[in-house]
Amino acid sequence: MSGPLAGVRVVDLTAVLLGPTATQILGDMGADVIKIEAPGGDATRGAGAARNPGMGSLFMHINRNKRSLVLDLKQPAGLQALMKLLQTADVLFHNMRPQAMARLGLAYADVAKLNPGIVYCGAFGYGQGGRYAARPAYDDLIQSAVALPHLFERSTGHMHYTPINLIDRLIAMKAVYCVTSALFHRERTGEGQEVELSMFETMAEMVLGEHLAGESFDPPLGPAGYGRSLSPSRKPYKTSDGHVAAMIYTNRQWQRFCEMAGKPELVSDPRFEDNGARGRNMDQLGEIVAGVLITRTTAEWVETLQAIDLPVMAVNTLESLIDDPHLADVGFFQWVDHPTQGRIRSMRGGSTWSRTPAQFTRQAPLCGQDSVDVLTELGYSPEQIEDLMASGAAGQVSPHPAPDTSEKPPLR
Repeated sequence: MSGPLAGVRVVDLTAVLLGPTATQILGDMGADVIKIEAPGGDATRGAGAARNPGMGSLFMHINRNKRSLVLDLKQPAGLQALMKLLQTADVLFHNMRPQAMARLGLAYADVAKLNPGIVYCGAFGYGQGGRYAARPAYDDLIQSAVALPHLFERSTGHMHYTPINLIDRLIAMKAVYCVTSALFHRERTGEGQEVELSMFETMAEMVLGEHLAGESFDPPLGPAGYGRSLSPSRKPYKTSDGHVAAMIYTNRQWQRFCEMAGKPELVSDPRFEDNGARGRNMDQLGEIVAGVLITRTTAEWVETLQAIDLPVMAVNTLESLIDDPHLADVGFFQWVDHPTQGRIRSMRGGSTWSRTPAQFTRQAPLCGQDSVDVLTELGYSPEQIEDLMASGAAGQVSPHPAPDTSEKPPLR
């Protein structure tokens, strides 16, 4: 492995989406990520399209650059193997509730006795000082707790969740910088530490950073809610053949739009005279812009608005996003040959590095694919490994037959 985290070993005691997304980023940055799976594997192995059982598309897109070790932590021998592994680790990342970690004897105090320099990061639902501390948390629950369905209802009239597991992915990114910051501290001081990351508090700060509004002051200057974000007109505009996103922020952009639209009198309209006024009158502004943009095609508006330096973007579908020409320009997609799953489409992250770039070096592993290798590294003999496998304390699945990839269609 190469990359900025080369030489860092991460024990990944996570499942589903938040934790695996975070540890994949660490793996992309060069860390040796060892994913601990219970017998039967991560629940997301069955999520999404799949050529073979246990290798669903969602799992494969959040578990590259990892090795899979199956351990039954309810068995003393499986837990002992994990303890041996933790003595070699730089990071333990988990997304279990702390009460469950404590029952396994894996609380920070327990692990720090084995490895005082370890960075022990837990990402879970709620901060441990509050009444929700022991509650389970999933993306939809946290969306509800931080008022996202309510915000949708205020802006659209309908209460619903975001159609992507947004909370898990946002918390995963924050978890990565918590871990890397703790590693930086350890590099300077030699000190390990425990980091707890709460989904609820993290997202509450994000939501209220925008929507605390008048409630920011004592006494309040008005209700909570940022009007521009909540305006029903804050949505893509219809064109004659589709939709387009267009933004008007600056006075110069408003002037150019009015001149282009043949409505110069609106430039001096007090409702729209500056960005603050336009934000307060977002609904009226949206009606005016919508009435103009419905008159031409999306392609025509993209060309016209770009010509007057107005921020604009066509609205992609999932299908057109896959075919987006910019993504092709930057080499966002790559076809890779998975040793057991055939040809799969891989995506790279959005960062570029001049010296230590993130890399795709391992494809998503089968459940327990690396159990023997990791246990051997820990000093287990072949006979001991065989005993662990026979008892069910460790495990390894039989590989699927590799599909034929001799005929490779072009990457679109």
